Amino acid sequence: MTRPYILCHMVTSLDGKVTGAFLGSPECAAATEVYYDIHRRLSSDGFICGRVTMEGSFTGGWYPDLTAYEPQEKVDFIPETTAGFYAVAFDTHGRLGWKERSIVDPDGDPGYDGAQIVEVLSEAVDSRYLGYLQEQGIPYIFAGRDSIDVAVALEKLHTRMGIDRLLLEGGSILNGAFLRADAVDELSLVVAPVVAEAADKPLFADSAAAAFSLQSARTEGDVVVTTYKRR
Repeated sequence: MTRPYILCHMVTSLDGKVTGAFLGSPECAAATEVYYDIHRRLSSDGFICGRVTMEGSFTGGWYPDLTAYEPQEKVDFIPETTAGFYAVAFDTHGRLGWKERSIVDPDGDPGYDGAQIVEVLSEAVDSRYLGYLQEQGIPYIFAGRDSIDVAVALEKLHTRMGIDRLLLEGGSILNGAFLRADAVDELSLVVAPVVAEAADKPLFADSAAAAFSLQSARTEGDVVVTTYKRR
């Protein structure tokens, strides 16, 4: 395989939604705890999230003043010291503001805290943002001109950074892009005993047809935990 093995690990509602107010409800709290516990125990080289998820969980919307940075050539930047557990951000236009080169989890969760950040970008990024990332020591790769080509990104992560296995943790748009690229090998779903709002986002936005085989299913109180592998 010329790309990492991808396991999509998500909390869902009973109707298959993955974003919305239901995630913060008391009825979803047990599912969230099960989700984080599984994340800590799953063997992987890191996790992947889209810009919106990374911003909501880690950067809080902060962004650097790019006038302080010199434009850089749009080529991959992978420092020789880059190694460890990775937080891979699919950030098409370079909109995430990181204050450290590694994740600083507000709760100190060992499943996230200290993960080396990697930015996956398109060439539509402001070239000054690259100067900012270089100053922070944050590696980045390019995987498309105006949007991110999932296959190109994964091939580079595998061949250039030695990444063999990643957890795909959304959101909906990114999950859908991976499914359409035939790059979801396994599902780990933690189903909360709630129904979401109509406007909440599904597990895969703009999904493509795909078949999976059930590998395991169990309950933890009202929470159902299932795993599937791609046929």
